[in-house]
Amino acid sequence: MFHIQQLKHQYQDRIVLSVDEMIATQGEQILLKGSSGSGKTTLFHILAGLLKPTTGKVSIAGKDLNTLQGAALDQFRGQHIGMIFQETHLIKTLNVIDNLVLAQYMAGKAQDKKQCMSSLEKLNITHVAKQFPEQLSRGEAQRVVIARALLNQPSVILADEPTASLDDKNAEAVINLLVSQAQSQQATLFVSTHDSRVTHYFKKIISF
Repeated sequence: MFHIQQLKHQYQDRIVLSVDEMIATQGEQILLKGSSGSGKTTLFHILAGLLKPTTGKVSIAGKDLNTLQGAALDQFRGQHIGMIFQETHLIKTLNVIDNLVLAQYMAGKAQDKKQCMSSLEKLNITHVAKQFPEQLSRGEAQRVVIARALLNQPSVILADEPTASLDDKNAEAVINLLVSQAQSQQATLFVSTHDSRVTHYFKKIISF
């Protein structure tokens, strides 16, 4: 559900990312494995439309991201891309349910609190709906971010180091949630990590 072609990104004269071609089909689950500083996060920011590559083409759901900008890019991202990064990026002044409603608004979709509650229910965290981000445990915050990423039924889910700083039990829980929820929605799951604990969950592994 995404296609990368002749992609390069550089800062000043230093090339930090170079990918000739990378393809993922609908519903595929892929692990991108590499050490810190290998360019994994840069690649994910480009796939999410948060960073424009120096050269190359990135297509998601058949749409060339280079042709989108401003509000059109924001709306496309909200509709087709679910993002899970190391930082939760939850709005601190909004409670959990309103953070999810905001995700619907950014995607240009109807603001439906019942749908948001259903998303929380799938992850067994309806009890945090009225809580604010600072009141959440790390595990609860991770589940809220996953709920937000899956809320608009995206074509592609990008998870950058989702198990960073988690103990074995919580790391396993997060990966299980990502894999099972992506599968239930037939979304393409692309996980970037240097965490060897999650390798066995994936049949397709790309070393970076």
